[in-house]
Amino acid sequence: MSLAFLLCLLVLFGLAAMGAPIGYALLVAAIAYLGASGQDLALAAEQLIQGLYDSFVLLAVPLFIVAANIMNAGTVSDRLLKFCVAVVGRFRGGLGHVNIAASLIFSGMSGSAVADAAGIGKIIIEMMVKTGSYTRGYAAAITAASATIGPVIPPSIPMVIYALVSGQSIGYLFLAGIGPGLLMALSLAVLNAGLARRRGFATEEPVPLARMPQVTARAFPALMMPVILLTGIYGGVTTPTEAAAVAALYALLLASLVYRALTAGGLFTIFAHSARQAATVGIVIGGALIFNYIVATENIPRSLGALIEGTELSPLVFLLLVNLLLLLLGCVLDATTIILVIVPLFLPACAALGIDLVHFGVVAIVNCMIGLITPPYGILLFVINAVTGIPLREIIGEILPFFLALLVALGILILFPDLTLWLPRQFGYQG
Repeated sequence: MSLAFLLCLLVLFGLAAMGAPIGYALLVAAIAYLGASGQDLALAAEQLIQGLYDSFVLLAVPLFIVAANIMNAGTVSDRLLKFCVAVVGRFRGGLGHVNIAASLIFSGMSGSAVADAAGIGKIIIEMMVKTGSYTRGYAAAITAASATIGPVIPPSIPMVIYALVSGQSIGYLFLAGIGPGLLMALSLAVLNAGLARRRGFATEEPVPLARMPQVTARAFPALMMPVILLTGIYGGVTTPTEAAAVAALYALLLASLVYRALTAGGLFTIFAHSARQAATVGIVIGGALIFNYIVATENIPRSLGALIEGTELSPLVFLLLVNLLLLLLGCVLDATTIILVIVPLFLPACAALGIDLVHFGVVAIVNCMIGLITPPYGILLFVINAVTGIPLREIIGEILPFFLALLVALGILILFPDLTLWLPRQFGYQG
């Protein structure tokens, strides 16, 4: 490890500690490395342009962001929530189950935990608090926890980014995320049911079965979006990037023509907000592309792989150690940064130890999502605090049981890879 690389790390972590956006910190640290090592500073621009030019798959990121923001607009979220209330609201702790079910369904449209928490999450928190049965902290905590499902169930922006750094198929990664996403939802539902009995949460008035067809019909067009998306990808009709464009177009037609919930002014606001979100992700990706060039130049992945092979770690112990590290990093870094900068360091070691890279990617993404609710610095905790005004101390006071439930789900995924790989194998995956 050269002095120039040590300077690069010092600048990176120094700027991050000062509160600089991580994308800018990566770019400045990379330029500091190039200058200290005597390389042409134009290499930074070259690596950025070449990395983006060679990664057509990245176009899916802004398209999924647009689709999610359109689906958050107007009556789409309301219709989905009413459908969830009709299906699972009749059980004790019903609105908690509605919260989880809504995140599970909406995850098939957004691919973003923050979009779920800030959009449909705000609505369901208000519904839960209004009943008087749930504290503000509990409603916010279960909303934050269920929002972590969003980037695991396809479509998933983190999986698109992981496919970029690992070379794995987005289609197989999307399939691999379905089982883990359902497991996360199940673990949260079991916990909510137990807490509902212990705390005596009231049951909601069940929706009459005679109204179920009407409620389902109103939500059916929105429910079809993930079906169209996945059918296009796995039916060989579209690439994942083209499927993202189809999803954005479908969301636009649905919100404007079918539900008539979108005005021209509202559409402009959505596009502007989506552009800002995509630009934020793009800056991080650009900085990571340059930083990954530096890491490759310093031969860090090969050195790390040789070190791990020398210690003769078993694949299971390696996975446990890596996941512990990612959990700790998840307290201070966002998921995009971890996937772009940290995860690629371990890919050569995974290959050497015979760890399937699709399984590793899904486990790492689940881990990063848990990091979003890790107290006291989880990003989702701050997002919900910002959109609802619920004090952080109330949210943190209730989040620990949900955090532990998701850790149990993560442990199961690590110990039993077939839970992740079974579905991709049914579609021809040979890993």
